Amino acid sequence: MLYFPRWKIIAVIAIILAGLAYVAPNVLPDSVRNAIPAPFPSKGMYLGLDLRGGSQLLLEVDTRAVLRERLNAIVDDARTALRGAEPPVRYTSPPAVGADNVVRVTLGDAADLSRAIKLIEGLANPVQTGAFGMNQPDIAVTNAGTEVQVRLSDAAAMQRATAAVQQSIEVVRRRIDETGTAEPTIQRQGTGRILVQLPGVDDPDRIKRLLGRTAKLTFQMVDNNTSLADALAGRLPPGSVIVPSENEFNVDGSLVRYVLRSRAIITGEMLVDAHPTTDGRTGQPVVSMRFDPTGSRRFGETTAENVGKRFAIVLDGKVISAPVIQEPILGGVGQISGNFTIATANELAVLLRAGALPAPLDIIEERTVGPGLGADSVRAGAIAAIVAFALCLAYVFAAYGPLFGGIANLALLLNITLLLGALSALQAALTLPGIAGVALTMGMAVDANVLINERIREETAAGKTPFASIDAGYKRAMATIIDSNLTTLISGVILYILGTGPVRGFAVTLSIGILTSMFTAVTFSRLLVSLYVTRVRPKLLPV
Repeated sequence: MLYFPRWKIIAVIAIILAGLAYVAPNVLPDSVRNAIPAPFPSKGMYLGLDLRGGSQLLLEVDTRAVLRERLNAIVDDARTALRGAEPPVRYTSPPAVGADNVVRVTLGDAADLSRAIKLIEGLANPVQTGAFGMNQPDIAVTNAGTEVQVRLSDAAAMQRATAAVQQSIEVVRRRIDETGTAEPTIQRQGTGRILVQLPGVDDPDRIKRLLGRTAKLTFQMVDNNTSLADALAGRLPPGSVIVPSENEFNVDGSLVRYVLRSRAIITGEMLVDAHPTTDGRTGQPVVSMRFDPTGSRRFGETTAENVGKRFAIVLDGKVISAPVIQEPILGGVGQISGNFTIATANELAVLLRAGALPAPLDIIEERTVGPGLGADSVRAGAIAAIVAFALCLAYVFAAYGPLFGGIANLALLLNITLLLGALSALQAALTLPGIAGVALTMGMAVDANVLINERIREETAAGKTPFASIDAGYKRAMATIIDSNLTTLISGVILYILGTGPVRGFAVTLSIGILTSMFTAVTFSRLLVSLYVTRVRPKLLPV
């Protein structure tokens, strides 16, 4: 038990050196830390929102919009399929989505029922369900008399909602990264919510503007054959929609409205890049765009075929510009003009580069922590940790003397070093609950040394030799140490799995602290004790 082979001694030294290397950037000045070569650790821990100050937003993904989008697509496809059948399937009530998210169409002839159901069933998309990933249709088609009803399956609704949340997280991450915010925390919370923590950001208004827009971009032709008056009077032809302007107003102060063709010529998914610039002719801020090959081809063909006509640039259901096509625009490059300032043009470019959200985001909770409050929390947490640390050192030194108490205190110092080094290596955020986890870890690390030293003291009192006392002390205390630390580790893992935010920070610190305390209290201290007894060979242990 007291014999340490050379490889084990080298491994212990390597772990200690690694811990010191990873914890060093936390105490080095920025000038020295930035000069550290790439292979060596140069990043330390960063403070969480409650210590550094900043903003926290809790967003909720409106998954109903995603489901509604699929249902609207079914409406359009069903209308096309029924009209395009040979002979066409007649209906007295066209396909439409009800408030209960059911698509209904009433047929004019009951004899067409089976044919209509078969045509609509052909519009289904496959969705994987079950443990083996079996493909099933994403819609269920039923009928009540001559009324055909189309519903999304539960599996399709769940899959679309889950995908929308995951995609929203990625879009939110790209948008925030574009702003240059350092070390943001973006994670899923529950089934349809996203937690966004932005340390160091004390003015969240700009972030809220970026996250509050879906940024769904489309290019649609203006319907020149239908006047707005006819459309408002109910004579809106199929395939056309009325879309309001974002920043154009009539004389009476109402928003200008346009009659557009429903089909989008180009969508935001075809954008490759977008950046703010200025118009060479007017000097006004604009957003320059570059399309992928498919978008470039469509843009070129459309502008070549519609010279002299207007096309609209629609963002989130509002027309931001409706210019007249003066000449074919080739090369896959275009620009969006409007009443932009430099700041709003930059924000729009960020939105377009990051991509559109699959569904709107609602801000349901907002919290801002000032840097002063964060500094107070750091100060209070540091004082609590230092006091706990000093009391532990004093107790152990007084209880077990300068030798065994000194070894236990040295192990405790190393434990804190390895814990902070591990947090730095993982780039974990240190939060106020994390500091509590550090303080708790110190107590548990001392607890292991107390068990070992008390067992050694009992064996010594029973008349055993120093070698036998130390060997028996470590062996017999090991079961208790493993049991207590393992149960606490299980609790930490459960807290991490089920908890969110600060609770997870506490769980991470506690779990890592348990592992480091096991190493320092058992392996490191045993190495020092074994070196002492093998070199000095004392007749009596000073414990």
